[in-house]
Amino acid sequence: MRAPAPAYAANDGVIDKATAALGAALLEAQDLVGEVTLLVERDQLVPAMIALRDTPGLEYQQLMEIAGVDYPSRVERFDVCYHLLSVTRNHRLRVRVRTDEVQPVPSVTGIWPVAGWLEREVFDMYGVIFEGNLDLRRILTDYGFRGHPQRKDFPLSGFAEVRYSEAAKRVVYEPVQLAQDFRSFDFMSPWEGAEYVLPGDEKAAPAGEHKAALPQAKGAPSPVTAEQVRRADDDKKDSPPNAPEAKVTDSPAQTGVGKSDPGNKPEEKPKDPDVIPSKGEGQNQ
Repeated sequence: MRAPAPAYAANDGVIDKATAALGAALLEAQDLVGEVTLLVERDQLVPAMIALRDTPGLEYQQLMEIAGVDYPSRVERFDVCYHLLSVTRNHRLRVRVRTDEVQPVPSVTGIWPVAGWLEREVFDMYGVIFEGNLDLRRILTDYGFRGHPQRKDFPLSGFAEVRYSEAAKRVVYEPVQLAQDFRSFDFMSPWEGAEYVLPGDEKAAPAGEHKAALPQAKGAPSPVTAEQVRRADDDKKDSPPNAPEAKVTDSPAQTGVGKSDPGNKPEEKPKDPDVIPSKGEGQNQ
């Protein structure tokens, strides 16, 4: 593989042809890092897009993406970026228009129907209004969502959560309610041992004057320390087993290991291999 990305046609002459085709609608043209960007007058967006699509030598037939950019310090804080692709020339082009929260941007759905979905994304994330889009609804958030998540001034945290209510059959907003278990954090190193009883250790039996190991309380660590748990475990190891006989196999008599034969000598086998003699006075005797 000679190049990590597909090779596109060079930018030579693209700005000159776009300047001649767009005329006064073109406000600024840049060729930076191998990409051509055209800043177009907002009200002249639709005629400019038609010219870029139909002019020989340009021929940008496909709209690949519409993206938004937020610059809160500017009066017209939003940039709407259109990414075009020329299939015949194997070249890409970026077209930008500027707007704010109030001024609408002309829709290009009449040129590329796919723009309907892309404009809805920009409207949902940034709040940019597209004039001429017949179905300008939210597409990535719910219909009752407040604000636009991709704006630079959108809060990253809050005290309200949104969820779908099966009872109300709609999306509802509720105050954030965290269980107390999620509000307690243990930042102690795991190599030092926890200062409370872990799940499964609450059965440690008390011995002597040692305090019994208690299970971890709900919502907060147990007051039982790791030292108390260790001492309780040591006492449990020293105590005799409760069973009268150990449930282990230690001798050949219990396992059958070490017998002279496995029980298949000729005299131990029945005369007729198809008839197994029964014990006592059975019918096979």
